[in-house]
Amino acid sequence: MTKILEGVRVLELGQVLAGPFAGAILADMGADVIKLERLDGGDDARRMGLAFRHGDALNFHVFNRGKQSVALDLKTPEGKASFEQLAAEADIFIHNLRPGVPQALGIDGPALCARHPRLICCEISAFGHLGPMAMQPGYEPLIQAFSGLSSTNGGPDDPPLRSGASVCDQGTGMWAVIGALGMLQRRHLTGRGGVVSASLLETALVWNAQKADSHTNQGEMPPRHRSGHPGFVPYEAFDTADGPLLICCGNDRLFTKLAHELGRADWLSHEHFATNWARLKNKDALMQQLCPLLLAKPRAAWTDRFNQIGVPCAPVNTVPEALADPQVQALGLLQDVPGEDFQLTGLPLSFDGERPGFQRAAPRLGNHNAKGFKPRH
Repeated sequence: MTKILEGVRVLELGQVLAGPFAGAILADMGADVIKLERLDGGDDARRMGLAFRHGDALNFHVFNRGKQSVALDLKTPEGKASFEQLAAEADIFIHNLRPGVPQALGIDGPALCARHPRLICCEISAFGHLGPMAMQPGYEPLIQAFSGLSSTNGGPDDPPLRSGASVCDQGTGMWAVIGALGMLQRRHLTGRGGVVSASLLETALVWNAQKADSHTNQGEMPPRHRSGHPGFVPYEAFDTADGPLLICCGNDRLFTKLAHELGRADWLSHEHFATNWARLKNKDALMQQLCPLLLAKPRAAWTDRFNQIGVPCAPVNTVPEALADPQVQALGLLQDVPGEDFQLTGLPLSFDGERPGFQRAAPRLGNHNAKGFKPRH
């Protein structure tokens, strides 16, 4: 397929996750991504777990597929000269360096854009580019805790829980890419680049905006639900004879279908259950009647019955169960890595019906140092 970002050159000075994930997204879409690494060991993600292939951890392969690696020392004149040469030929520069380091090296966004007016500089931080904590570093679980995201995860009696996925790191990488693509459009019109700022804290606050906006505008926090929703009943996971099943009645029409299928049409005329507003106030009473009914059959039987009548439901799968499901298999999200004997999860995007593949495997440290990057402008 045509590479969507063919002809776009990206420099990525990223560590571990947020910056490298942004670079991986751009690489999968066809951009020429040059990963800049320290001479001594490179990206810390190379050691983020036991060695998987070529002496590097699996995490490094996941977030650095499709890139080329140039190792240099930005504290030396030679390293700085090489960086400036690459920056002069790049469209986008991405970094998630510790706050203060870019300024000390002279490669912060404003300084870079002053020297290279066409360059789009994406700066990723933990706490944001403004405020009293702007210079503090941070990691995924720390940001989830600080932002309040952990406090809204889990059930009413659970302690604050971290999300299993790195939603702040990876989400910030996504926002950086969105910002970079927006800046590319502006540059197309004006000829100038600029600075994109994104942070893990802002991403966490946006992911938690429903809860935060409820507090801001209504002075209350919605109750915590392990799998449910504060605005709908029934809308959560239920135990069946052999495993949990999530049922989502997002309106009264769906609840009507559910009630008929379960042989409880009487619920529809009951003042405590007839409307979603009533069910929200009388949830415990409904659950006392609904839960025993669902325990009577295995979840596959319920899934078949509810799917036939159009009530949204899904088994609460393990990761292996999800990967083996025919629907997941049909999407072809797991893709072969060129020249390797393993697969990785690709982009959750298709263009004209086709998912972008990986351009190449993750690079060995500095394996493109000798490559000549030709002038493009």
